[in-house]
Amino acid sequence: MQAKNPYRGLPGRAFWKTGVQQQQPETVQDLYARKFEISPTDCVATAGSCFAQHIAKRMRESGYSVLDVEPAPRGMSERHKMAFGYGIYSARYGNIYTARQLLQLVEECRGRFAPANIAWEKGGRWYDALRPNVEPMGHASQEEVIAHREYHLRHVRGMLKRTDVFVFTFGLTEGWVHTESGTVYPTAPGVLAGDFDPDIYSFKNFTYEEIFGDFIRVRKILQKINPNIRFIITVSPVPLAATASGDHVLSSTVYSKSVLRAAAGALSSRFPDVDYFPSYEIIASSFSGGKYYEEDQRNVRSEGVDTVMRVFFAQHPPVVTEKSEKVAANDDVVCEEALLEAFGTR
Repeated sequence: MQAKNPYRGLPGRAFWKTGVQQQQPETVQDLYARKFEISPTDCVATAGSCFAQHIAKRMRESGYSVLDVEPAPRGMSERHKMAFGYGIYSARYGNIYTARQLLQLVEECRGRFAPANIAWEKGGRWYDALRPNVEPMGHASQEEVIAHREYHLRHVRGMLKRTDVFVFTFGLTEGWVHTESGTVYPTAPGVLAGDFDPDIYSFKNFTYEEIFGDFIRVRKILQKINPNIRFIITVSPVPLAATASGDHVLSSTVYSKSVLRAAAGALSSRFPDVDYFPSYEIIASSFSGGKYYEEDQRNVRSEGVDTVMRVFFAQHPPVVTEKSEKVAANDDVVCEEALLEAFGTR
């Protein structure tokens, strides 16, 4: 009796030679197969790390109903819109690098979480510590920070009620927290505003279990708001700008992205309403040979973004074919983490 081979008959995508070696990143076939359709009437909300900004822009350009619940004032220039956090995501929450940040934002909207020390001072001006990059000139007082944040949260609550498809990019495992309360910030105090005090703030490197559990909690909360909500999750291919883990930044990057990719894969495997899109693999794997990175080996070139979105739109065809504006890969991205490079040795 002939022995059975479980690999016999598998599709070409299951083998390195036919799925990778004989393919090109620009024209790769069968890398991504969607779990569900996004209809033209579905309201799409986007959030996450810096790379998520590309996905939001391209989806909006392609005719999808990407929410923008905090639009810029009429007449504001494109440059100032970016500087003040307008149109980057579906609300002005800035970059959300970790699953814990996302969870605490959702919980704050529900009145179940009160962040600590949200007003940070710099040069006599005050900044929202949870989104320090959206007001480049700051506010006049702590009270003004709180008032603007309450206004922002009202809009985020409205966004969550309207969202049919939530697109989130996992960016980092590393973060900085208010030790007593557990409040997580998008950047360390002292980078954009505030002062670092080791008695008040501490470094946190989130584990697989924490990331996995945090996103499950987010999913459960959002399902109570909209039982039919679906999720598309990705992992940012952008390496860490700096690490406070004590390890080399390269090792820390590989660790961080590996943990995030494992968590994203497990979430997608467990839940039929969570779809994983492989933007990380397209840019960062050996398949692409590093050609989609700029000379700094960190920022993603426009050709890389084009390739990522070509794979995405092969499964989620554009609603419209005419692009209203050209999207650049780097100049149009706002990223607090990149500012950490300024503190490196020269």
